[in-house]
Amino acid sequence: MRWRITIYGRVQGVFYRKSTQQKARQLGLVGWVMNRPDGSVLAEIQGTEELLQEMVDWCWQGPPACDVIKIEKTEVPVEPSEAFEIRI
Repeated sequence: MRWRITIYGRVQGVFYRKSTQQKARQLGLVGWVMNRPDGSVLAEIQGTEELLQEMVDWCWQGPPACDVIKIEKTEVPVEPSEAFEIRI
């Protein structure tokens, strides 16, 4: 499965992308994460449904300095991916 998630709140400038990459790699997920111009963070994560849900649960916590107020999640088509990267 592959989910696109958008994380809103104080999530830029607090190492959110790097922390997300580390957590995704720890869980064995693939995909990517990037900042959006509106101040949110967008990610696509791919793996089993159980691990995807664990990742979304982690996204609510994020790194210590963040303050997540909302997460939107949609299922998207699976794509070939070999790693979890930070996109600029």
